[in-house]
Amino acid sequence: MTLKERFLQYVGYDTQSDPRSETFPSTVKQLALLNLLVEQMVEMGLSEVEIDPNGYATGTLPATPGYEDRPVIGFVSHVDTSPDMSGAGIRPRIIENYDGGDIRLNDSLVMRVADFPELSFYKGNTLITTDGTTLLGADDKAGIAEIMTAVQYLLDHPDIPHGKIRIGFTPDEEIGRGVDFFDVDKFGARFAYTMDGGFEGEIEYENFNAASARIDVQGSNIHPGYAKGKMVNALQVLHDLHGLLPACQRPEHTEGYEGFYHLTAVEGTVERASMEYIVRDHSRAAFEEKKGFLTDAAALMNRKYGAGVVTLTLKDQYYNMREQVEPYPEVIDKAVEAMKEAGVEPLVRPIRGGTDGARLSYMGLPCPNLFTGGMNFHGKYEYCSLDTMEKAVRVIVNLARLWAQG
Repeated sequence: MTLKERFLQYVGYDTQSDPRSETFPSTVKQLALLNLLVEQMVEMGLSEVEIDPNGYATGTLPATPGYEDRPVIGFVSHVDTSPDMSGAGIRPRIIENYDGGDIRLNDSLVMRVADFPELSFYKGNTLITTDGTTLLGADDKAGIAEIMTAVQYLLDHPDIPHGKIRIGFTPDEEIGRGVDFFDVDKFGARFAYTMDGGFEGEIEYENFNAASARIDVQGSNIHPGYAKGKMVNALQVLHDLHGLLPACQRPEHTEGYEGFYHLTAVEGTVERASMEYIVRDHSRAAFEEKKGFLTDAAALMNRKYGAGVVTLTLKDQYYNMREQVEPYPEVIDKAVEAMKEAGVEPLVRPIRGGTDGARLSYMGLPCPNLFTGGMNFHGKYEYCSLDTMEKAVRVIVNLARLWAQG
């Protein structure tokens, strides 16, 4: 099976995760793809293939003879797609020898180079896009396809030396729960890489510190004709609280190392309402300040509208992996070398997001993130470059060899 065939097969599975679910995985449908990957790993002849009760699918490519003493390395990708947009009924469009211009996704939607200038980089490539009605699922089915294709290549080329390689596929990364029950000791890798990045050449070992925030408001609904001095409109309370947060710290106004508050959901009535945020910052100090500001804002609303009107629930999700990866510069050095050998210009940059690797790094498995070729994740403008995906496969193969060389 070719890389392209694998990717198109995987995006055909609806694997959207659900942040409101109480189960793990959060959606049963993720298991369909995870079980397929287990079947394919068995068919390929990998060893130690299993899917555990939490849905983690893992397998082993044994070391080539004479290289059993090399460090065990891992490659990890997640199967779920974002709750932000439908992942069902995906109809990919394939554009060969992309001309560098605007791309019409459907009769009413155009992806314009003026809005997405990174498109220009991929002129001449084969692009796979959405049809403008769903996301594509390159995040992170591109990574899955690349790992599986690289492993098959190594199996087909036993002359390429490598140590023991572990591969793992996780559910629920998009909702911050991807490695809640991941057994790092059992996985057994010394270092790993998540294949979950975007633009060609990205190497990421700095990510956001991340928290979720939910604000619940208990209002008091009174007939509006007789509401003076009595009504507490829960929707108005939400509006007032949101207005306290600095507009310049919204995602659409930030870049680089700047953090943000991102309002992701609002629902309710006059009587009861809620809203949800994600809170992000690369700086741990600034991250704590943001959480403190939200706490103060909630307290202010309770002083204004009455004790207990506003309830704030804050939950830390993951932290910046930099301090866990930096003590092992060889992890980054080998990724840089592997990319150069593949004809890729390495781009070491911070992630304006997070990966399973961030939490794995804090669980004792240093795990930077590498590019996949997917772009514009989580929405209808998502696309990927098949040419860049092929380079990612070569990077994985190169890393296997470089770690074997010592």
